[in-house]
Amino acid sequence: MNALGRHIIVEFYDCKPELLNDVVYIENSMVASAETAGATVINSTFHHFSPYGVSGVVVIQESHLAIHTWPEYGYAAVDLFTCGQTVNPWVSYNFLKEAFGAGHGSTIEMRRGEKSLLARNDFDIHKQREERQDDTGAPLKTKDIWFTERNDNIALSLKHSGERLYEKESDFQKVEIYNTHAYGNMLTLDGMVMTTEKDEYVYHEMISHVATLTHPNPKRALVIGGGDGGTVRELLKHDSYEEVVMVEIDEAVVEASKEFLPEIAKSLDHPKLSLRIEDGIKFVKETKDAAFDVVIVDSTDPVGPGEGLFTEAFYKDVYRILKNDGIMVTQSESPRFNQKVFKEIYDCYGTIYGKENVHTYLVYIPTYPTGMWSFSYCAKGSAHPLNTIDENRREGFLAANELKYYNEQIHQAAFALPNFVKGILGKE
Repeated sequence: MNALGRHIIVEFYDCKPELLNDVVYIENSMVASAETAGATVINSTFHHFSPYGVSGVVVIQESHLAIHTWPEYGYAAVDLFTCGQTVNPWVSYNFLKEAFGAGHGSTIEMRRGEKSLLARNDFDIHKQREERQDDTGAPLKTKDIWFTERNDNIALSLKHSGERLYEKESDFQKVEIYNTHAYGNMLTLDGMVMTTEKDEYVYHEMISHVATLTHPNPKRALVIGGGDGGTVRELLKHDSYEEVVMVEIDEAVVEASKEFLPEIAKSLDHPKLSLRIEDGIKFVKETKDAAFDVVIVDSTDPVGPGEGLFTEAFYKDVYRILKNDGIMVTQSESPRFNQKVFKEIYDCYGTIYGKENVHTYLVYIPTYPTGMWSFSYCAKGSAHPLNTIDENRREGFLAANELKYYNEQIHQAAFALPNFVKGILGKE
């Protein structure tokens, strides 16, 4: 060959969209296509972007293979570059065309580094670089696979093992669990991070204990959503509860959490728990008046199956099923990331409970957009998040349970809002 390398620019059309949005499948296919062509793989780095698209590169001893996909168009742009004569990039091309189910492909081949235009230099390569090698002398192979949740302005990326522990397309959403390097096993729904093993306690402790410890005598609680089991795990640490009812619309979330998030889901078989797989909106509508002391809405973001949980009609039904001294707590989005919904939720609660009975508090969760997240505390009666706490009961509860986030000082501080949050809520 009269050139140093062969470079094929590839466009695949009419591919299967679900394959082009699967970072694990694409990474495996790209690596396999390189190895099938006889290349020696050194490193692979791939990112999945929420909701659509995968980018990645396989570095081979003979150069590289790169890809970016547009699943919504069934289109993939691929770059195949091999040096020397031992690796045939057309083998990789044919492999990938079949792997992606492409209807057809378009290619351009270029010869890179025409030898007639080059002059060879003699130098000692060992003085130019230090090669990383394993004990056998072969190149050390590494792997970097990334999950990325993003919108138009911000993104969160987490490196994971490159294997999907759980995947199911339920009737409501895509349920997946990945093993991340920094945060352990991670549950995602439709490409959005829901919870991870390493930081879940912040969310679950703060959504549960604030309401429970400020209610005079909570005996019956309802959790809408919360299929991972973390909220009911925390509620059931309180001996006063005689029954906790959890209504989760998607059984796949419960199934995945029991198998791969066992510490979070460990109370899903508790004798005091009544677990119901059904529509939470319908359940609340059909529940009799004054049925619960505490209602916790542990919902997803206001998209997909969680969208109906962000309506005035639903919250009015929750108000109705609370006892006269009842408390509702909901996750209420991020004042940084989703300011519009954050403000709308607060105003909606104010029209139902009275603004003097609605209290916003903040927590900090590293894997949620911007890290700053909010909960809303709404009292039907005279309960107050700071003024109606039984200190003796709280002291006994904290002594009996080793919590990771919630304590007396955190409870107090969570309700101290930054000025910009006060401004959003009209509390300046």
